[in-house]
Amino acid sequence: MDTGTHVVMGIALGALATIDPVVASSTHATMGIMAATIIGSQIPDIDTVLKLKNNADYIRNHRGITHSLPMLAIWPLLISTVLYFIFPAATFLHLLLWSFIAVGLHIFVDIFNAYGTQAIRPFKDTWVAFGFINTFDWFIFSSHVVAIIIWLLGAPAGPTFFTLYGLLALYYAARAVTQRMIKHAVRNLIPDAEEIIVASTIHFFQWRVAVTTKDHYYVGRAFKRNISIYEKFDRLPIPNNEIIRSAKLDKNLAAFVSFSKVYNWRIEEKLDATYVTFTDLRYRSNGHYPFVAVVRLDDDMNILSSYTGWIFSDEKLQKKLTPVAI
Repeated sequence: MDTGTHVVMGIALGALATIDPVVASSTHATMGIMAATIIGSQIPDIDTVLKLKNNADYIRNHRGITHSLPMLAIWPLLISTVLYFIFPAATFLHLLLWSFIAVGLHIFVDIFNAYGTQAIRPFKDTWVAFGFINTFDWFIFSSHVVAIIIWLLGAPAGPTFFTLYGLLALYYAARAVTQRMIKHAVRNLIPDAEEIIVASTIHFFQWRVAVTTKDHYYVGRAFKRNISIYEKFDRLPIPNNEIIRSAKLDKNLAAFVSFSKVYNWRIEEKLDATYVTFTDLRYRSNGHYPFVAVVRLDDDMNILSSYTGWIFSDEKLQKKLTPVAI
């Protein structure tokens, strides 16, 4: 989920914790637990700082080890140890419990996005991504905000937040069922589909659709249960030639391939260089595919520059690929 949603989730958990007499016993204790739940709801995303380094490391590692099983113990222990010195009235065990719940909830809800997490690491490095909840979901965010406001106005924490979580459980179930129905409709439309990716968007009734068959890729949208296929691409094997072998040595392209599930490729020989472009087909937006990896090679197959990430115009891509003059 996005940062804002994780924040309101942390506040909601801190508010719910006030049903515990120890937490409610003093303002000091309440503040300590609230700090624990808010920090716990954010800390798995500390790997976002990798984006300051480069996109390749960010793509390879975001929601990786920081969202793994060992961190369910490590993060709460770190948070509780630090906060106990500031808020001893909260008690170490209560800080540990509520920070554990916050961290666990963060990791749990992220698996329902299309991006997913490596939540079962170290047993497997597989990315777990169900894709039926958008990274930012208006209903989830707004319902948390409403519940928090109702609590601040004096409503009891227990009934308020248990009602919230009950409604959210029904919402998640409804989204999962809707995704399954759309996949079934896609299967009827493209019977030879080998893989069907149906991912939510910020719009409640709209879903992104990407389909892989033996010979083709299909890209489209679903509105409710109505499927529209916008484009069809030949599924061409990646050649094992000198150009591709050289491009694969680039860390940006390697990061892209490790993350992307459905992509096509092309090789373009231009005056200034040879361009190898890989395009993720899952994120079509207004007829454009913004998530790409591009490698520029000279005549001797040396890497001149490269980029991976979100690009919405050729001009911006060229700026990313053009070395800065010193």
